[in-house]
Amino acid sequence: MQHTVVERELELRLILSPEHSIPVPARLGYRSDDPFAVHVIFHINSEQPVHWTFARELLVEGVFRPCGNGDVRVWPTKSQGRSVVLMALSSPDGDALLEAPAAQVSAWLERTLRAVPPGTEGEQLGLDEGLAELLAQ
Repeated sequence: MQHTVVERELELRLILSPEHSIPVPARLGYRSDDPFAVHVIFHINSEQPVHWTFARELLVEGVFRPCGNGDVRVWPTKSQGRSVVLMALSSPDGDALLEAPAAQVSAWLERTLRAVPPGTEGEQLGLDEGLAELLAQ
């Protein structure tokens, strides 16, 4: 089965304080063989890239309204007149507040939604065929 990969390089901003932020090169990734998840990979003063995976649905909703709780929260806002999406990430290693350009995130999400429309994620995993096979035995 052919898998679709939808990636996008973009520059996020790591918010250090209300007045200070630094650019962070990042890559958004989506794979049709892992259809419920999105992957964000970025470098912050570390040898190894930082890799976060969370629900695609969370990011889709977060472009429009605040959502999420716990480790990942996403919400839209304005920064210097531009529409941005903020992602608050928490882990035992620390917390990060990242700002992403809303238009670029939305365009990339649209590509993922065309690749795997909402509600069809289960079909991508072949769960139905696997279940039918199990029950037939």
